[in-house]
Amino acid sequence: MKWIIGLDIGGTKCAVVAAQVDSMIRIKARAAFPTCAEKPFEQIREKLFGAVYEVLGQSGISIREAAAIGVSCGGPLDSRRGIVLCPPNLPTWINIPFVEMLRGEFGVPAYLQNDAKACALVEWKLGAGRGAQNMIFLTMGTGMGSGIIAEGRLVCGACDMGGEVGHVRIEPDGPVGFGKHGSFSGFTSGGGIARLARQRALEALEKGRPFAFAPDRQTAALVDTKYLAAAAKTGDEDACRIFEIVGEKLGKGIALLVDILNPEVVVIGSIFGRCETLLRPRMEEVLARECIPFSLKACRVVPAQTGEQIGDLSSVMAAVYGAGIEFEPVGGAACERPG
Repeated sequence: MKWIIGLDIGGTKCAVVAAQVDSMIRIKARAAFPTCAEKPFEQIREKLFGAVYEVLGQSGISIREAAAIGVSCGGPLDSRRGIVLCPPNLPTWINIPFVEMLRGEFGVPAYLQNDAKACALVEWKLGAGRGAQNMIFLTMGTGMGSGIIAEGRLVCGACDMGGEVGHVRIEPDGPVGFGKHGSFSGFTSGGGIARLARQRALEALEKGRPFAFAPDRQTAALVDTKYLAAAAKTGDEDACRIFEIVGEKLGKGIALLVDILNPEVVVIGSIFGRCETLLRPRMEEVLARECIPFSLKACRVVPAQTGEQIGDLSSVMAAVYGAGIEFEPVGGAACERPG
C-alpha cells in the first residue's frame, strides 16, 4: 500500500487529496477551495501547499510517507518537464515550473499531467475503459478535450499536445471552440452547445418564429447547455433539434477518431452521460454512415463511469502513472470522504 497526494487544479476550484493505493484507490482526506483564478499565482500556490499539509494532518501521516505527488491541471503544459505553460482558465499561470516547486517544498517525487489525459487514465484503469488496450476518452464538458490510450500507453506527442481533438474542424463554419469556427469543441463542448443554441434562438426571433425555450432576446442570451437539456427532456422540439445537430457533429468527430485510431472503446464524460438519450440516436446514424465498418464493429461508445470522483482520482492517477507504480485494481474505485 502506498500513500499518494493528489492536486486537481481547475479554473473554478482546486482540490487536494490524500489517498491509499493498493488494489484500489481509497481517498482518505480531502480539502477544496475556489481557485479565484485571476489572483496572482503565488497566492493560489500558497493555498494549494497549505491544503497539502491539511490533508496530511487529516490522514495522520507525514510527507515522508507519501510515495509521490500527482497534479492534474488544464493545458497547455509540458508534463515531461513539469511546467504549466499558459492554461486559458488560469491566466496568471505562465511558464510555472510547478513540479520543481512541489519537489522543493515537500521533498518527494511529483508528476504533472494534463487534466483530460489524467481523466483518461482514471476511466482506463477504473471506469468504462477497463481491460482495453486502445481507448479514447472525451471530456465533453466546458471544453472538448481528450486522452488517448494506444497499445496500452498514454499518447502525449512530441510537445505534449497529443489528443487535442477539440481543435479539429468538423464544418467550414459554426460555433467557436478552441479558437476555431466549426471545430469539434465548438459544436460539442458545453460552451459551444450554448453558443449554438443562443445563435439559433436569436435567428428564430429575427424571423418572427421564436423558440419555446427562448421566447425573447433576454432569455435567448442567457441559454446554457443545462437549460437547453432540461427543455429538450420535456419534449421541446426546438431544443431537441439542437441536440440532434450536436449528436451529428459528435458522430462526425468520433468517426474520424475511430477510423484513425481503431479504438476498442470511446468513453465520453460529463454532458454525454447526462444527455445520452438526446445525443446517441443521431451520433450512431453518423457513425454507421462515416466509419470503416470493421473499425466501428470493434468499438463501443459509452458514457464515463467514475462520475464526480473523476477529478480527485485523476490527480492520484497522474502520480501512479508518472511514478510507474504497479496498479491493477480489483473491483471499483473507493472514495472515502472524510466526515
